[in-house]
Amino acid sequence: MLWILRFSGFFSAAVVMIILSPSIQSFPPAEAIRSSNLDGYLRFPILPSPPDYLPQLSFRRSTIFRNADECRFSARQIRGKTSVCDPSLVHIAITLDVEYLRGSIAAVHSILLNSLCPENVFFHFLVSETNLESLVRSTFPQLKFKVYYFDPEIVRSLISTSVRQALEQPLNYARNYLADLLETCVKRVIYLDSDLVVVDDIAKLWATNLGSRTIGAPEYCHANFTKYFTSGFWSDKRFSGTFRGRKPCYFNTGVMVIDLVKWRHAQYTKWIERWMEVQKSDRIYDLGSLPPYLLVFAGNVAPIEHRWNQHGLGGDNVRGSCRDLHPGPYSLLHWSGSGKPWLRLDSKQPCPLDFLWSPYDLYGHSRL
Repeated sequence: MLWILRFSGFFSAAVVMIILSPSIQSFPPAEAIRSSNLDGYLRFPILPSPPDYLPQLSFRRSTIFRNADECRFSARQIRGKTSVCDPSLVHIAITLDVEYLRGSIAAVHSILLNSLCPENVFFHFLVSETNLESLVRSTFPQLKFKVYYFDPEIVRSLISTSVRQALEQPLNYARNYLADLLETCVKRVIYLDSDLVVVDDIAKLWATNLGSRTIGAPEYCHANFTKYFTSGFWSDKRFSGTFRGRKPCYFNTGVMVIDLVKWRHAQYTKWIERWMEVQKSDRIYDLGSLPPYLLVFAGNVAPIEHRWNQHGLGGDNVRGSCRDLHPGPYSLLHWSGSGKPWLRLDSKQPCPLDFLWSPYDLYGHSRL
């Protein structure tokens, strides 16, 4: 793997103290925020003053990652003026929040470390807090990225209680609005959760052929699909009839390749919102932001190799018990479930697979 060749520079990197101090309340520059006819998504937040709910964090500065000789540069890249609309870019969307920040930083680091062409990767960070851009820029000085503010009030009234409180956070639902948040010139994006690492070249996932489908993801047709919805859902033909004519399979929404052109044309955000409204009145599922995606897309998903989402490494949604890898090769390790590798490592109670995450951890120190 490429990270082995580059890993020697990792420990020699200078340590940069990046402090999320109460005095920092800067919002990303205007050009980093896409205007939309749905301006509510991008409304400027009113933060408490000072924001003393944020801990102070530090991350080591990443090494500089360069493209291999065989990588293709666009004319704009050669002139040093890369635009988000550059067709040679690989677009990745990830959320950033304080609770999962350590995971997000490790995910970005893993992508850069294992990419043949890391300078061709562009990150779109979705935030509901406005003081994280400087931290990302200090950790990855030459990273190509933009930060997009997602107003939690847009979706808060649509969120139902779930089996785990973390699944109820509004930022979990920001993925539903990518087609509106990102520039219209961005025609495709890879959405990734914050609790994973990529151990292969992300360009391989980017090259997925979606055909006529809007999203691509690894599917798990052996899973008991009925358990993702309540008995009331299956007994009511108004709801269960939505799968008529389809062969739905479970897929995990933490790794998706999305055709934003098709999404915008079909207005799938509205479809998802409608099912969330049904859930508020009829309680048709128990598991966070996943079921609306199953309702809209299951049975119409472009299949991707399972190696691109070795999920469930965080254990179940209650106990977070240790899990083994699924049989076969892996390109992406995903700690979905309640157990997170950074928390288990810090508590000195890690699972064996958590040590596959730790080489990508850039975390320094934390002072409360």
